[in-house]
Amino acid sequence: MQTQVLIAGAGPTGLMLAGELRLAGIDVIVVDALPARTGESRAGGIHARTMEVFDQRGLLERMLPHGRPIQAGHLAGLPLDFSDFPTRYPHTLAIVQAEIERELDQHATSLGAPVRWASPVLGFRQDATGVDVEIGGPDGGWIRAAYLVGCDGGRSAVRKMAGIGFDGTDATMTGMLADVELTDPPAGPLFSQRGGPGDFSVLNFQEGWYRLIVQRHDRVLDRAVEPGFEAFRESFREVAGTDFGMHSPRWLSQYGDAARQADRYREGRVFLAGDAAHIHYPAGGQGLNMGVQDAVNLGWKLATVLRGEAYDDLLDSYASERHPVAARVLHNTRAQTALSRPGPHSEALREIFAGLFDIDDVRRRLGLMIAALDICYDTKCDHPLAGRRVPDADLVTADGAGRVHRLLAAGRPILLALNGGDVPSVDGWADRIDCVTATCPGEQWTVPGVGEISVPAAVLIRPDGYAAWATNGPDDGLTDALSIWFGPAHLTT
Repeated sequence: MQTQVLIAGAGPTGLMLAGELRLAGIDVIVVDALPARTGESRAGGIHARTMEVFDQRGLLERMLPHGRPIQAGHLAGLPLDFSDFPTRYPHTLAIVQAEIERELDQHATSLGAPVRWASPVLGFRQDATGVDVEIGGPDGGWIRAAYLVGCDGGRSAVRKMAGIGFDGTDATMTGMLADVELTDPPAGPLFSQRGGPGDFSVLNFQEGWYRLIVQRHDRVLDRAVEPGFEAFRESFREVAGTDFGMHSPRWLSQYGDAARQADRYREGRVFLAGDAAHIHYPAGGQGLNMGVQDAVNLGWKLATVLRGEAYDDLLDSYASERHPVAARVLHNTRAQTALSRPGPHSEALREIFAGLFDIDDVRRRLGLMIAALDICYDTKCDHPLAGRRVPDADLVTADGAGRVHRLLAAGRPILLALNGGDVPSVDGWADRIDCVTATCPGEQWTVPGVGEISVPAAVLIRPDGYAAWATNGPDDGLTDALSIWFGPAHLTT
């Protein structure tokens, strides 16, 4: 069997990548070692940038009915107000991973990306033109692919077989969580307190059931022992002083604060994304979000190369852009572990930090980092918008009223000319770039990490929603940007 891209792992990262590749017309097969989708709730929220990414592809509307907006995030349990962030989604959407996977699965399979369950990757060998991957299970055999992407979690078989290092720090604490019903729940959608050897939280996901989390810093995660409901209840009572009448558990799990990152995201024709590339303490709920954004960054680049429009070295930009993003998340989650520890020294530090959060510049800087709205890639362009996500501004085009992010539904790059500006020439790339002219109300855009900027005369938007190039006047540098990101003019293979 042959395909262009074989994806190992049918979680959110793998499914998002499959959908991105199929949008671009690339053949994909997804394999997973599990016998079937578990339906376990797992991760519990998405932040603004991930909501924007889903919105860009028309997926968010299908997820919103299954979630609950919470008008804040947190750093080590200290609340961060997101309400004034420059996005259509200035909140956290509490939604379980199972619902996200269900929508992404429907999206990917409707586009023609089959998922083969009970199909673990047993090994692979690669050469100059592709990868031969051995698949186990009842329908096992060999699959020939141009590229293999490991989206198979923190214990990634693909990463280990590729010989990619996964260095970092070991766990120093244990967290446990359970999705349950409560007979005596606390008030509000989110309740959190610290006590004794750790802290606890109660999150009301949907009517009638809750996610309970307890973190203990007096014990280290033992992965050999799976927690039972009674063990969870006992640990929760010891920290919270009550169990809120918990009963009818739907799912239990445990985690630690081990933080590790792949030393490289690529080994020849093999790539890593999501938890296969990075694991960390789940503070702030950044893990699933980062994996989805890995997939969107890698997807359009793989497609561009596989269509013969750009050279292979475009794929090196995946690691150069996404590795620093993950390193920053590991850095901030280690800091959150330190802030979460019990004891008078940590409590003093938390009190100081809580006061600093009252300073808007501090709150915004930390909150925008958690929400991933401030990411900036090096696109070799000196415009203040270049390398940053393009704001989802309202527009009026020849087709009527719209907005910027909806222009990206097809996953194609956009050259957007605004407010009467001339459309720069894209001769040599006209088959790869969609040109759109529009008017945009107002004269300023708010760009996280920069501030207010003048609405550009033109902006070249990558399929992942980041500006590859922008200008307030002449089109100097556009040809270079087109060549860097979308290949030389009229390149054929």
